[in-house]
Amino acid sequence: MLKNSFISVISQKEENPGSVEFQVFCFTNKIRRLTSHLQLHKKDFLSQRGLRKILGKRQRLLAYLLKKNRARYKELISQLNIRETKNR
Repeated sequence: MLKNSFISVISQKEENPGSVEFQVFCFTNKIRRLTSHLQLHKKDFLSQRGLRKILGKRQRLLAYLLKKNRARYKELISQLNIRETKNR
């Protein structure tokens, strides 16, 4: 339900369903599900590894979006309640 509402918001803005915003949204949902899973199962090391991989992918996509279009980056960060990435 949440995914469908976000798809409709993004599809109104852009015609590309594989946009960076949508990918970051999907990764954010996976991250939230995995963190709640890891709170119950603290020794699930394979899920921890998967979480770290997804976090890295999302970080790279956000860095790309920041480099290409800062306004879209700021809007996406505020919509998904994500902290800004650290500047290196």
